[in-house]
Amino acid sequence: MNGQQHPNTTSKPGAKRTAFFISDGTGLTVEGIGHSLLAQFRDQPVEQVTFPYVDSDAKVNQVLQRIERAAEVSGLQPIIITSIVSDQIRKQLHRSSALMLDVFESYLAPLANLFGTDPARTVGVSHGIADNPRYTARIDAVHFAMDNDDGRRTREFESADIILVGVSRSGKTPTCLYLALQFGLRAANYPITEEDMDSTALPKILRPFQHKLFGLTIDPRRLMSIRQERRANSRYASPEQCEFEVRQVEQMLRRAQIPYLDATELSVEELATRLMSQAGIERRIS
Repeated sequence: MNGQQHPNTTSKPGAKRTAFFISDGTGLTVEGIGHSLLAQFRDQPVEQVTFPYVDSDAKVNQVLQRIERAAEVSGLQPIIITSIVSDQIRKQLHRSSALMLDVFESYLAPLANLFGTDPARTVGVSHGIADNPRYTARIDAVHFAMDNDDGRRTREFESADIILVGVSRSGKTPTCLYLALQFGLRAANYPITEEDMDSTALPKILRPFQHKLFGLTIDPRRLMSIRQERRANSRYASPEQCEFEVRQVEQMLRRAQIPYLDATELSVEELATRLMSQAGIERRIS
């Protein structure tokens, strides 16, 4: 069914449609695809629910009940986006009242025709650890990011792929961890503190690594909001301090000709991919 409303119901005022991401593995793949698809309809409010490891009749029945309950509550036809491998489970999901988008079936048939062979239909192969060097590289990169967070170990900057710089709470740490986990990059970060802002020159400790530096900046009002959650009513979170720090760091980055991005409206995924593109950095794993 492709209609806007659940059969025999009327949508409720202020109701929100529900999208279910259903997988027999971790759900990471189908979540990523689902987020990308729904992002094209940002004016449509959608509640997003993930069901990983749906690999038995009991779990399928639980999911189906949740789907029908969402339809009844909202009066809107739910959406299923699934990467389920099992034919039997997919057939069960097709019995629901939801609009079903089957990720694997959309692409497996054309690929099977191209290769002249049937797909293996193996659960969880995209997130396994059979490829030990790839898995090890990912974990090593995460450890590196954690060890080199907030300028803790500047002696290891020599082996970094990239060093993020910016004011405190501008998004450096989550971006470093995402770069490590998703792309296997050795990402360190260094916070530009008030002591570093006596001039607009780069801190001395960063100068040998200028070719590895990439800056993150942020709107002072957003920065103030984030810092208020951490240290409410402090000088650290005051409008004047946030504006001063952002202004000084941006001047420092421009003077040193260091590329930078405004993190205010960007997700960590967008930050990571944009800075890799802008800095010309290639992923270590794929």
